[in-house]
Amino acid sequence: MTLRKTAIAIALMSTLAACGGSGSDDSTPTTPTTPDNRFSYAATEMIINLTDDVIVAGYADLAAKAEALLLATQKLTNSTAQADLDAAQAAWKAARLPWEQGESHIFGPVDSLSIDPHLDSWPLNTTDLQTQLNTNSGFDAETIKGWNDDVQGFHTIEFLLFGDGVNGNTKPISQLTAKEREYLIALAEVFRDYTKQLDDAWQINHNPQDTAAKSYAELLKHPGVAGHTIYSSQLAVVEELINGMIAIVDEVGNGKIADPFGDSLATADTSKVESQYSWNSLDDFANNIIGVRNVYQGEFTGNSDRQGIINFVAAADANLATRVSSEIDDAIIKIRAIAGSNQQPFRQAIKDDAGRARIQVAVDALTKLKTTLESDVIPLLSRWKS
Repeated sequence: MTLRKTAIAIALMSTLAACGGSGSDDSTPTTPTTPDNRFSYAATEMIINLTDDVIVAGYADLAAKAEALLLATQKLTNSTAQADLDAAQAAWKAARLPWEQGESHIFGPVDSLSIDPHLDSWPLNTTDLQTQLNTNSGFDAETIKGWNDDVQGFHTIEFLLFGDGVNGNTKPISQLTAKEREYLIALAEVFRDYTKQLDDAWQINHNPQDTAAKSYAELLKHPGVAGHTIYSSQLAVVEELINGMIAIVDEVGNGKIADPFGDSLATADTSKVESQYSWNSLDDFANNIIGVRNVYQGEFTGNSDRQGIINFVAAADANLATRVSSEIDDAIIKIRAIAGSNQQPFRQAIKDDAGRARIQVAVDALTKLKTTLESDVIPLLSRWKS
């Protein structure tokens, strides 16, 4: 618009001169300048909201679900009721949801305290697991904490609760041995302890080696404050949040889905499917991207409107803000559509031509979202008047 007005002004001056108008002007000509494409956005409310109402709330929910999982496994000690095993399976899936959604912000204590590998190492080492069951007894939480991560955490519990997942994701309680019950209860206690440690790190103290350390939530909400050495500015915090979104979108599309999918039907590998024993894979993938939506929108689905990354993006480009939101929703829809009309689990879909076609559609949607976040959203950081 500015350049168009300048061109009109020049044309008008030429016309006046041709008509005998005054051709003398002592004023200094001005050179058109490039419009400033920087934008302003007050990020304090957004950062506080995302920290307290998305990240901290999510880890608090995970810790509560882990406690419920422990109680559910303890009921299996001498039970012969299928309903008790079904309840433990449901408790596992319930704990899986906040964890998978939380992978959209998998930074801070979950990394520095090695909580991620303790809880979610994959693939499960079924050989070592069977060795432990065959050669040990009297399992207890402290002993298990000293073992490798690939025989504890989510997927060890999953295998014991659901079975091998080859022909189904249900397991008769009659097949749950005494040692498996004992191991399950100890595993669930370890799991509960690690989720509590993660929750405490965000709400109380992020560094067990320093009793004076702040909670990680305080570091995120108050960057640049003396003694807060992790984040120097609000820009660093927002960059962390956006990069967290990008990382999980990339991991779902190029890791969790692509690795077992392979280059062709012949190279598809079910052993690489995460959460294959429970057939929970597609829920995992969808929850990963729902976690991205939580951070982007600033609230869990169904909650009242709060500030999220969408508000930061909208301050610079309202159309881009809407487009990102649409691409996130589209990726979730297409991940869920992988199941098809017959509700096919992911481990079967990768071995089926029609299933593979649906998977490719989902991967394409994830690639599109990742490209938008990297090419259009991240560059906004350099334009922000933070």
